[in-house]
Amino acid sequence: MRRTLPRLAAVTAASALTFAATAGIAMAQETEVPEPDTFTSMYTVMATPDTIINNDGESVPGEPGATGEFNFRINSDDEIICYDITLRGVTGEYQSPAKTATHIHEANVGEPGPPRLAFPDPTGEGDTRTSSGCLQGPFTTGLEGDNGEDTATGFTLSQIEANPAGFTADTHTADYAAGTVRGQLTEVPMGGVETGAGGTSNDAAMYAIGAAGLAAAAGAGVVLVRRSRAQG
Repeated sequence: MRRTLPRLAAVTAASALTFAATAGIAMAQETEVPEPDTFTSMYTVMATPDTIINNDGESVPGEPGATGEFNFRINSDDEIICYDITLRGVTGEYQSPAKTATHIHEANVGEPGPPRLAFPDPTGEGDTRTSSGCLQGPFTTGLEGDNGEDTATGFTLSQIEANPAGFTADTHTADYAAGTVRGQLTEVPMGGVETGAGGTSNDAAMYAIGAAGLAAAAGAGVVLVRRSRAQG
């Protein structure tokens, strides 16, 4: 069974260059790609500063007043994840031993865990920072695990689909090394959003693809529809 959504928008060349500059050589196995035609699942995260867990499994404070909205669309058949990330109230410079400071970790609620995906750090002036695009695996984080391999080695997006609650999204800064904000992935049902001249709507789906994605879809006259997962 596969649920699908049509393409929303292509990733710009500028986005690819920005990520390449941020990730350096460790990015070699990853590719910035256009938005795919279909997705197999999508997820949202409401990240807050009161959920931070350090590497010792201890609860520590994140950045007071900061919030994060992480929206992910996955095509696990082609190993593509598209992301729309908005941080509000996050200040200071990013800092992480991984190649970027914005991640999906494999970690349950209240537990630490290794990063499996590293995204371009959101940027912007003022109170809001944003980042969007699509990445195709195999993925790398630039961080060596206890086994001496990159913490993304062997990871596939189907692992998120099998247990989204076992993954968390966060971002790290120099002042809040354990994390500024953090939140668990929650799957969002796909379907029912029609842009343009009327039609049905689904608030959860609209939220999950992000305001930027919806704006691009509306401009192109795209219709988002529910599909059966029985399509192979």
